[in-house]
Amino acid sequence: MKRQKPKKPFIPLERRETIRQKIISLLADRTASAKDLSAEVLVSEKEIYEHLEHIHRSVGKGLTITPAECRKCGFVFKKRDKLKKPGRCPLCHNELIEEPLFAIRRP
Repeated sequence: MKRQKPKKPFIPLERRETIRQKIISLLADRTASAKDLSAEVLVSEKEIYEHLEHIHRSVGKGLTITPAECRKCGFVFKKRDKLKKPGRCPLCHNELIEEPLFAIRRP
């Protein structure tokens, strides 16, 4: 019988600012996709989209969104309400979609 090693306790990352504050500060400096933000903030893409929804509500029109675009036919998803990347193009049904980009405009 194998002896199991005792599990080490989960130690969360030490953060000086909240995840949303970090996302806002990153987007104030540059334009980024959810994947880029996920790598910088060290949380999942799914969680980034949840935070972006809240940031969109709090910042309002300050959050600029460059819509997703189909890489094959060039269709631009302008009227999309969801912030997530669409699954496929409604015209050519291609699944190669360029991610939407986010930035924060300061007045």
